[in-house]
Amino acid sequence: MRLKQEFLERISDEAIGHRLVDAWFSSVATPLGRLLVVATPKGLCRIAFDSESEDRVLEQVAAGLGPRIVASEKGTEAARAELQAYLEGDLSSFETPVDLSLVRTPFGRRVLRAAQRIPRGRVATYTTVASRARNPRAVRATGSALGRNPVPIVVPCHRVVPSAGGLGNYAGGVHIKEFLLRLEGASEADRGGCTT
Repeated sequence: MRLKQEFLERISDEAIGHRLVDAWFSSVATPLGRLLVVATPKGLCRIAFDSESEDRVLEQVAAGLGPRIVASEKGTEAARAELQAYLEGDLSSFETPVDLSLVRTPFGRRVLRAAQRIPRGRVATYTTVASRARNPRAVRATGSALGRNPVPIVVPCHRVVPSAGGLGNYAGGVHIKEFLLRLEGASEADRGGCTT
């Protein structure tokens, strides 16, 4: 089995070296469960929670980027290490580049870039993020763009909350949003008054 894995890694490395690969993927065990991590030569392009179907996620990535996707521990090594360290509280920010190629609209990319500027331990409202994305009246569209965030955790959509209070929704589940905000040191008030 180990020989087979080494062979597959070598083939994958060759394909990457010759630019024959659109993306590579692997998974990592974290306090949130297993995360599927997908990267391109430009950076991290997709993180999927355990509740998402790996096959479905990879189909979506292939549809958006191209069909040449290979399993590779090396291609995702830096991103996996950072995610694991971050979720264990040993890292406070990400250095791994992000590739937003799966985000199809300029507005969606602006929304995610605005979310990236929310400091750790703080939150912003959907209204604030819509304004920072240069469309203050597009609050619902902002929520939709955040809900489709292909790289949750690294692009911290969990830091966006409703103006009316509470946590709002989160693709991985509200319990994961709460975990991330606690991990980052967001105050109870910022976490929508939630204490669990």
